[in-house]
Amino acid sequence: MCGIVGLFLKDKALEPQLGAMLSTMLGTMCERGPDSAGFAVYGAPSSGKTKITLQSAAPDKDFAGVVAAVRQSCGVDASLTVKSTHAVLTVPSDKADVIAAMLRADHPSLRIMGIGETIEIYKEVGYPTTVARQFDLSTMSGTHAIGHTRMATESAVTTLGAHPFSTGPDQCLVHNGSLSNHNSLRRQLKRDGMTFETENDSEVAAAYLTWRMTQGLNLGEALHKSLDDLDGFFNFVVGTKNGFGVIRDPIACKPAVMAETGDYVAFGSEYRALVNLPGIDKARVWEPEPATVYFWER
Repeated sequence: MCGIVGLFLKDKALEPQLGAMLSTMLGTMCERGPDSAGFAVYGAPSSGKTKITLQSAAPDKDFAGVVAAVRQSCGVDASLTVKSTHAVLTVPSDKADVIAAMLRADHPSLRIMGIGETIEIYKEVGYPTTVARQFDLSTMSGTHAIGHTRMATESAVTTLGAHPFSTGPDQCLVHNGSLSNHNSLRRQLKRDGMTFETENDSEVAAAYLTWRMTQGLNLGEALHKSLDDLDGFFNFVVGTKNGFGVIRDPIACKPAVMAETGDYVAFGSEYRALVNLPGIDKARVWEPEPATVYFWER
């Protein structure tokens, strides 16, 4: 079943409240996805710096030597901010790919959740409100954010199987539904150089959009292409460094509602996710049309 929430702020004055607003929205979707939960928050970039979000099942052991390993292996300084089972490693942008490759090769117990100048991704098995508290979502600030509560139907309940999925820099996707052609599409994407960490069909959707954007398409154009290439039932909410996109499949059997004011754009699987947003009584509220791309970019 799963629940999706998303928030794209137009008013800079609301940015300190982003995490609190999304936390409330996420909490309304617990019954739609009690197995696991996650969220991606797009914060302010630091010039010349990239953030690598890491996860570990043994954080006290695994995070202790990360900064020293980066310094020894790559010859650069880094900083690490730990939140429970996750940590954000901030490194020079020109060394980010090298450092990520080193971590994958030399520290296999660390899992990379996402990489980018602005994105941080947190996800774990557990009840959504518990996961939100675990990572202090309500205190986070930023420009836009996406959240997901999962009810697993086609793959295991694991940290890696939770949403969002990130398969490219500053990119992430959350999904409600199921794809019928994900196995064949996965094989095609592997031939074109994409890599996968799970058997989840939603990771294939994320990788597909990343693949399309590496061909020069923007997020809106990539979402349009997905209507031709992805079979199944889906609501996607997708984030990039500067963008926020929503799409439903042509049948549109999965619930979705959107709201827009001069201050924000919001998405929820159900209207109750939106009821506590400021000014919702004056917002334009609508159900997204089937096979239609909605896309905002700053």
